[in-house]
Order: sequence, then C-alpha cells, then structure tokens
Amino acid sequence: MVSEAPPIDATPGRGGAGLWSPEHRSLTIGLLLTITLVATEALAVATVMPEVRADLGGYALYGWVFSGFFLASIVGIVAGGRTADRTGLATPFLVGVVVFACGLVVAGLSQSMLVLVVGRLLQGLGAGAVPAVAYAAIARALPSSLRPRMFAMLSTAWVVPGLLGPAAAAAIEHALTWRWVFLGLLPLVVLAAALAVPALAGVTGHVPAGGASDAGPEPSAPGDHDARALPVAAVVAGVGAVLGAAADAPLLLAGALVAVGVPLATWGFAQLVPSGTLKLRPGVPATVAMRGLLTWSFFSADAYVSYAIIDGRGESTWWAGAALSAGSVMWALGSWFQASRIERVGPRTLVGTGLSCILVGNALALGVGLGLPVIVMVVAWGIGGAGMGMSYAPLSLVVLGAAEPGRAGAASAALHLSDVVGTAVGTGIGGGIVAFAAGRGWAPSSGAAVVFAHSVLMTAAALVASRRLPTRVPTQPTERSAGRPDQA
Repeated sequence: MVSEAPPIDATPGRGGAGLWSPEHRSLTIGLLLTITLVATEALAVATVMPEVRADLGGYALYGWVFSGFFLASIVGIVAGGRTADRTGLATPFLVGVVVFACGLVVAGLSQSMLVLVVGRLLQGLGAGAVPAVAYAAIARALPSSLRPRMFAMLSTAWVVPGLLGPAAAAAIEHALTWRWVFLGLLPLVVLAAALAVPALAGVTGHVPAGGASDAGPEPSAPGDHDARALPVAAVVAGVGAVLGAAADAPLLLAGALVAVGVPLATWGFAQLVPSGTLKLRPGVPATVAMRGLLTWSFFSADAYVSYAIIDGRGESTWWAGAALSAGSVMWALGSWFQASRIERVGPRTLVGTGLSCILVGNALALGVGLGLPVIVMVVAWGIGGAGMGMSYAPLSLVVLGAAEPGRAGAASAALHLSDVVGTAVGTGIGGGIVAFAAGRGWAPSSGAAVVFAHSVLMTAAALVASRRLPTRVPTQPTERSAGRPDQA
C-alpha cells in the first residue's frame, strides 16, 4: 500500500517545484542529514545502554540517561522555536549542534553513570533546537502540498540508521568500546552542520500562505522570550522532581517530590502550550496534548526494549538491534502510508489506527517480558513502529496547518514541548520501575514486564483521547480561536 504514494519529485508545490527541485534541494538534504544524525544517536544509545550500565554500574540512573536527555531538550525546543521566529533558523541550529557535540564528548569520556547523564543533558539541550528549527523551516519554505511528503522524508531518514545503526552500535561495542558509539558521531555532526546551516540561512519569511512567503519575520515584544524562562524552568524542575520520586526514592521524600513537582510542572506546561491543552479541547489544543500522550505510550517501552532482551532474557545486543531496527524501518513505512492517506482518511482515523498498532506492539512486548520467545519482540516493535509512523506526522500537519503566519516556530515549539515531556515522563517512569525492581531483587524480566504493562495502559488511554482530534487537516488558520497563539 505504501508503494501507491507517488514519487517525491512527482509531487510539486506551487509553480511545479518538488522537494528535489533546485528551489528546495539544499533544504531537503540539510534537514535529512540532521534527522539522520539524531536518529543514529538515539538508536545507538538505546542499543548499547545495558552494556554501558554493566560497565559503569547501577540501575538507579538508568532511566535518567533517557529522561535527562529529553528534559534538557525542553529548554532547547522552546528557546530554538522562539529564536527561530525572532532571528532566523541558522543561529539556533548551529548553537544546538555545537552543544550537542560537546555532550557527545562528555558522554564518550565518562567514567560514571552520573557523568554520562551530564553528557546526555548537554546532548538534549543541543538537540532540542533541531526539531523546532526543522518544523519552522518546513512551514516557511514549503507550500502545504509538499509538507506531508517532507514529513515522510524525515521519517525515512530513520531508515538507514534504523537498519545499520543498532547493528553498527553492537559491532562497535564488541570490537572497540561503547564509548565510540558517542565519539564516533562527531564527524557526522560536522558534516550535518556544514550542509544544513547554509540552507537554513537562506530560509526567510513566514509560513507560506498558499505557497507564498510573507515579507519577513514577525517582531517579538520586548522581554517576550524572557517571559518563557520561568515556565520552562518550572516544567523541567517539576518533571525532574516527579522522576526523582519515581526512581525508588524513600517514601517520604518521594511524596514530597511529587507534591511539589506535579503542580509546578503542570503550571509551567500550561503557560507554554495553547489554552485548553490540558483539557484536550478539540482542535489544536487536543492535538498538542495528543503528541505527548503518543510519545509517552511508545517511548516508555522503546527505551527498555534492549533492557528486556539483554538483561531480562540474557540475549545479545544483536537481538536488541534487530528489534529497534524493525521499529525504525516500519515507522518510516507507516509515515509514507499516512502521507498517501492523510487527505482522504484524516488525522483522527490515522492516529487512532496507529495507536491501535502501538497497543498491540506493547502487549506483545509484555508477553516477551513474561516468557514469549525473544523473536516476538522484533515483530512487536515492527508493529509499534508502524503505528508511530501513522500517528506522528498527522499531528504535526494539524498544528502547522492551523498556525498563524509568523508563529510556525512557536507553534512547533509547543508541539515538541508536549512531545518531549511525554517522552521524558514515560522513559523516567520506566527507569523508576527498573530501579525499583532491581532494588528489591526482582528478576530483570519481571521489571521489564511491569514497564511494558505501564505502556499498555498509557496507550489505551491515548487511544480514547484521540477521538478529540479533528477529522481533517486545517488548510488555513481557522482554529486560532481554539488556542492561545501568544503562548503556543
């Protein structure tokens, strides 16, 4: 069914320009390389983390290697989106790449789990600017007819890392050391920056209205960017406190952290997203909320696939790599499927179908934790990845289609804030479950089973909430009244 999608160059924008036309080619290549970099890092780290844990010791900070990355990404996402709207795309991208590279060095040279977490925090801070900048570039430079194809291309950028990244990470870890999984990415960082920055510097103006670009960047009110600093800090501190409570903290301390963290994070998040997001108000607010529920459902399990296979079942990193590769490849195929169906089927149906696939994948992963053959995990994560491919891009298209001219960076920042909060909370709770199980002498397979059971419950809740999504992708900002654009 995916093959029914027309070739990219056969899908022209206004004036017949496709993604690979001279008008858009440099931007397309630059964004694809950037996403390839992020994909390679994510899949490689997920593959070798059980080996890293065995070398550096301890389960207490296992989840923080993932959740710390995403918490730091919140700062980069909001700052990157706001800066993109005010000053252009090249500067936040370049700063993000440099900080990300510093994080790779720190992680690759770390001698303890704590230092590794610090390196991951730097990586997250730098990488956070990338998706906000990429989405703003898509909204400003491409007409609406090309955006579904571009999102499918970005998902396809996970195919090569998905096929080769986990296997390469396993091979590097066996032949050299896991440290080169981090340090070996530095040349790719330099290459991505060299190709992407000039292309991004050439993108100016606002979201194309029917394919045309506005005159220039929207001016921001004095102190507007600074006004977001406190809510961002509240989200990071609040979520961090909750995850600290989940990481097997003493009962009284855990209660205090939750009592402080939940209201703090909730207040900060509400200031940074459209009004009504927490109530799943139909339209843009529900779409922003659904991105967080979606990533929570999937990544709360995805981060522990390798743990379940290597620590839980005693299998090699090759099996873990195969499962993660299946998820990445099927994600790309699912994204191409949605690109060919989004106009006819609509986002509500596609996201609901995708979440149903994720529910099946998480249930099968739970079965592996309870004793099913390890090969079932490869099948499970292929199904789950296909579900993410069908679900992820439609949410982006809804938000970009409804964004006000000149607000693409801020709107995409709100979407990615929800994205990252969902991922950070999901992976953090998973890490808390792993630490709790290890602290009480449970078998790793039992801890993995509880992690996947939590993911099943979250996916079921997200599936119910998906009924709040619109049935069609907005083609103009008709949903402005449904949100609070000044805080998107």
